[in-house]
Amino acid sequence: MSWSSLIPATSFMPIQATEIAKEVDLLYAFLIISSLVSFVILIGGMTWFLIKFKRTSLDQKSAYITHNNFAEFLWSFIPLIIMMGIFYWGMVIFEKLRTPPEDIAAEIHVTGEQWAWTYRYANGKEFYSSANDPMIVPAGKATKLILTSKDVIHSFYVPAFRTKQDAVPGKLTQLWFEPKQPGEYIVFCTEYCGTKHSGMMIKIKAIPSEEYAAWYHAEKKGADSPADLGKTLFAQKACASCHSIDGARIVGPTMKGLFGSSRKFADGSQTKADENYLRESILVSSAKIVEGYPPAMPVFQGQLSDEDVANLIEYIKSIK
Repeated sequence: MSWSSLIPATSFMPIQATEIAKEVDLLYAFLIISSLVSFVILIGGMTWFLIKFKRTSLDQKSAYITHNNFAEFLWSFIPLIIMMGIFYWGMVIFEKLRTPPEDIAAEIHVTGEQWAWTYRYANGKEFYSSANDPMIVPAGKATKLILTSKDVIHSFYVPAFRTKQDAVPGKLTQLWFEPKQPGEYIVFCTEYCGTKHSGMMIKIKAIPSEEYAAWYHAEKKGADSPADLGKTLFAQKACASCHSIDGARIVGPTMKGLFGSSRKFADGSQTKADENYLRESILVSSAKIVEGYPPAMPVFQGQLSDEDVANLIEYIKSIK
């Protein structure tokens, strides 16, 4: 019998709609049960000592007892090993929650605002949660959300997936999940964001992957895709005069294969070219200067909207 089976999904825990939800519940069950065992040992032992060694007369004296180095070592070392094991266990699960797989089937930009969510797909479909449109995702395949906020901090929490991520103004964060089966799952905002905070509930609707593909490629509600809009903006801002899209070296680094690659900078540091790196490089180009290139790019902070930046990032990601 597994630890997680001791916490049935039909009781006080939400359903386990993803495989990683089982791992989270297993750790949670271990923490509850180990805490209960520790409580019984501690309080039970204390109670037994109170009864066993209760003073029976006013002039009774306790025997002189010296310390025991071995016992002191054991009651310090054993909890240390247990705590380090729990820490490692939690770290492994956290890494799984925060690291999306390579085979992402759907990528959705999600923007929080008081008091609604907007979600935009790579093909231009866009939905506003106040219209009661669920977020459509494929069941049995991984979906990645790229989160930000227009005003205050919001937090995107899906209890059935055991995953949560803050949406922060001026920053891009990410969250991923893979629903095992078709169904509808409630999303809560778990960061208090104002008087209508409780009204920011939406639904994620997981449908079979074939149905999702048909829905995704059907007539869209939005305009051009974010990548198409980014391509237009790339041309309007004359980005191609410094950045090639075919791998050629000109004034600045090429955009070809940029996303996901490792970047080394003039100060010796390096990082992975993810969404946050691209955002920073577009808005404040001097923040990180790529090794071997001059700091020639102008600063676009204050000239581009968050949507413009997101569109440019999607276009850069499409240049393989």
